[in-house]
Amino acid sequence: MSMLGRVLATELKPSTPHQFHFWTAADAVLGIGTIVRVEGDARTVFGVVTEAVAYADLARPMDAVIGADGDPARTADDPTLRPEIRLWTAAVLRQLPEEPMQPVPLGTVTAASNDDVRIALRMDAYVNEDASTGIPIGLYAAGGMSAPVYLDADFLVGPEAAHLNITGVSGLATKTSAVTFLMQSLFQTFPAGKGSVAAVCFNVKGPDLCFLDQAAPLGTDDLALWRQLGLVASPFTDLTVYAPYKADGVNLNTLRSHPALVDRVEPLVWGLREILDYAEVVLNRDDVDAKADALLDFLADRVVGKRFDAPELRAAPFAVETFADLDELFRAIFDHLETTQRGGEVWRTHHVATIRKVRNRLGNIATRARGLVTDDGVANDLPWGEFRDRSVTVVDVAGVDPLAQDLVFARVISRLREHLERRDLGVDHIVVFVDELNKYAPADGPETHVKKMLLDLSERGRYLGLVLFSAQQFRSQVLRRVVGNAGTTAYGRMDSDELAMPGYATLPPAVKAKLAALPKGELLLRHPHFTQPVFVRFPRPASLSGREGIEHFPPAADLPFADAVIQRLRLLDPTVRADDVRALLADRPEVEVRAALSATTRRRPDAPFAFFRGMLRKTIPNTTPEPARGITPLAHDDADPFAPY
Repeated sequence: MSMLGRVLATELKPSTPHQFHFWTAADAVLGIGTIVRVEGDARTVFGVVTEAVAYADLARPMDAVIGADGDPARTADDPTLRPEIRLWTAAVLRQLPEEPMQPVPLGTVTAASNDDVRIALRMDAYVNEDASTGIPIGLYAAGGMSAPVYLDADFLVGPEAAHLNITGVSGLATKTSAVTFLMQSLFQTFPAGKGSVAAVCFNVKGPDLCFLDQAAPLGTDDLALWRQLGLVASPFTDLTVYAPYKADGVNLNTLRSHPALVDRVEPLVWGLREILDYAEVVLNRDDVDAKADALLDFLADRVVGKRFDAPELRAAPFAVETFADLDELFRAIFDHLETTQRGGEVWRTHHVATIRKVRNRLGNIATRARGLVTDDGVANDLPWGEFRDRSVTVVDVAGVDPLAQDLVFARVISRLREHLERRDLGVDHIVVFVDELNKYAPADGPETHVKKMLLDLSERGRYLGLVLFSAQQFRSQVLRRVVGNAGTTAYGRMDSDELAMPGYATLPPAVKAKLAALPKGELLLRHPHFTQPVFVRFPRPASLSGREGIEHFPPAADLPFADAVIQRLRLLDPTVRADDVRALLADRPEVEVRAALSATTRRRPDAPFAFFRGMLRKTIPNTTPEPARGITPLAHDDADPFAPY
């Protein structure tokens, strides 16, 4: 590599083991973020440029004005050109030998080569031909040279460290694109010896993550980046989207409703059993007290899903399986307290006010989270124990009530943790992607169940193989313990006001200025192996973005009830005839049809239509029966109907 300049050290600007200064010619090709190499005194030092200044041999601005007689145009008449110096400041990335650590020597400065970048970022420890754990994240590019940058899988997925956090302004920082590309890179390069890996992504904004299995048209530059990183530009091949129903109970609440794509969309429906263990998510902070907890534990342990004997309420035992069954139990309790005990206030140590409060809160779940929570008890859940290697599961909650979103977050992540603890999830590692972390784990505000769950995931998830990929617009407004536990941190384009917050004080002013104007597709990256953050460029993901997906596959209008049932059945069996389904649904209550459809979707029988028909109640035709053969019917005008013929 050609020489750029030389290290200098003065009393005011000395070299240290962590920082040095060097000067170059005015036409030297380098800038903020450039990695350089210093050779001198049997020591090699690698650094990254963090600041730059330029000045001439003038002590004061007034000297320049006087020299030109106050006319800027006369500067061209100067008999000689004023000397100009370019002075650069660099932070040390690595020294060889690493011990003893010494000040940077006064040596020559050259631009780093591909091998220099690998050594400077300590990637030589985990990127090799024998047992590489490198995950490509992007390209370092400077001075016409580019080199791949890798993350260490042990520090991205665990067990050494884990978690990824991305910060940037909405629409310009490419946060979702960066996470999507990194997951594609992870799936292609995750070492087989580390086990299997899958991803669960929560879609919380429109159609952002609904089309990850659809190929995006890539330009030649992006394809070249993919090839240089050693990756194949292809979308996710194993994708399933789970979405709750809308209020009608048959149309799915998702923007991935185009007829060509509905085959990979599954309903997400929960009943009383699935909800009760997470009832504290839907209770107000003032409601969660010892009395309410005791009643909820009593219901979960002794009532729901069991034959509950309560002779004081009625002779027959209660079989509580649905919200309707639970409400029947509550009504029996209130009737018992009002009549038998003549205004009593306690039933089995539970005060009537606590019982009424829990009844009201649980009873409102099915109303506020209609479509996600069902009254009939027929659930359709994620494939617990059957997650596939390199599969992506998108849970689309963009169109549901915030209460339902919290419920989905709490239950899904809690179940993932439980199955990973038992090692029966189906995969060894699971990546959970959560966007809008400002909303779900804010630095201020009450201690919600979702915030506590995300904190627990970030602090202890890596031991189980549960990894959090998160993104937000304002890192300074997210709970510090959540983002602080992220082993890898990336910054896209940032707002100047956000960069002025104390959390970014360690970044040099020039780096902040570059972040404020960073183009799409570039990130400032921190990683445990990198002693200083570096700028990288990543290619466009090979999957359609949400906006592109909507343009290529516009959402379909909601179908009438019968047509929606036909569509769901045809996804299970394309040979189902529409006329047969319509005849079967004639004059039947929608509640009964929804329950039968949910049971069919969950069971996936070999003969879906026959199973669906069997789940419906038998009907008796409303017709006049034919008289038995050989018996003459009575005439209506007979005077004596019992007289012999």
